[in-house]
Amino acid sequence: MADLHHQNESSRISATEALKKLIEGNRRYVAGQFADADLSASRRSDLRSNGQQPFAVVLTCSDSRVPPEHIFNQGLGDLFVIRVAGNVIDDVSLGSIEYGVEHLGSPLLLILGHDYCGAVKATVDGGEAPGKIGAIVDRIQPTATAVRQSGASGDELYRKVEDQNILAVIKEIQASPIIKHLVEHGQLTLVGGKYHLDSGEVTFIEI
Repeated sequence: MADLHHQNESSRISATEALKKLIEGNRRYVAGQFADADLSASRRSDLRSNGQQPFAVVLTCSDSRVPPEHIFNQGLGDLFVIRVAGNVIDDVSLGSIEYGVEHLGSPLLLILGHDYCGAVKATVDGGEAPGKIGAIVDRIQPTATAVRQSGASGDELYRKVEDQNILAVIKEIQASPIIKHLVEHGQLTLVGGKYHLDSGEVTFIEI
């Protein structure tokens, strides 16, 4: 493991504490009772001089309605965020995750999907996906096929594919030797979550 990871290990918060911060931040967001997220010049200067130690890594969708820093009411340097349509995983996004949890020492990794996901809808509805959009659809298609074969249809089909896509991405991430090592040594916890556009609430999914 990288030296910097070991340097951060003694000072970082636990995964339980990190998850609590996310849950409490989301409750504030839903209630519209925001704590002041530190976006100050002094915070910027501190992060530049002393480096970043985000308490959580979040892989989520690029959807403009799903901004993690706002959803969880966090400030500069608190979250290490990777965003890609459909919250799918590839080598680049996985490498970014590995950097966040191994090099920066974040104890919590959240895979965050959301309802009414356009990438999921495009996959379920089928049809031609122009350009490189097809690469996103290809990542979600096996999950969509499996859920459809289970008998789900209509709105239930979309919602179940969204849920199962989160779990499928988590399974892919768990295959990473770096992730596996950190989990086995109690240095990393993975959780799944789903953001609900109407309520603003994040519900967490048992892995």
